[in-house]
Amino acid sequence: MVTAIVGVAVLVLVIALVVIVAIEPGPPAQEVAVAYEGAWDRLDFSSLWDLSGDELRDGLGRRAFVDAKRAAYAGHDALGHLAGAVVVEHADVGTSAASVETRLTLRDGSAARNDIELAKRAGKWVVVGYRLRGGDVRDGGRSGTG
Repeated sequence: MVTAIVGVAVLVLVIALVVIVAIEPGPPAQEVAVAYEGAWDRLDFSSLWDLSGDELRDGLGRRAFVDAKRAAYAGHDALGHLAGAVVVEHADVGTSAASVETRLTLRDGSAARNDIELAKRAGKWVVVGYRLRGGDVRDGGRSGTG
C-alpha cells in the first residue's frame, strides 16, 4: 500500500515537472537577439546554431555547421570580440514573429546597427534573419543569412 502511494506521488511530481517545463516561455525575443549578437561577437558558432532557425543553418546539422563556420573564420580572429555593448534600440514583438533592431557599440568607439528577425517555434524564439543596417563598421561577413 505504501509503495503504491509513493509511486503515485512520484508520478504526479514527474508529470508536474514536465508540465512546468513545457509551459516555460523561455527568454523574450529581445534577449535572444542580444544573445545572438553576443554569440557572433565571440564567434561562438555552437550558440549561433542553437539560437538560429533552419533558415540560418545552411541546411547543416550542428557539428557540420560549427565546423564550416570555424573553417570560414579560421585566421580571422580580428572579426570577433569587437563589441563593447549591445542594446536593443527598438523591438516589434508579436505572438509568433518579432523584429529587433540592435545597436552595437564597438570597442574602438564606432557603432553598428542590425535588424534581427525572429520566429517563435516550439515555444521559443529563434533568429531567422540577420541584416546589417549600416553604420561605421564593415560587415565582417555577418549580413544576410549569417
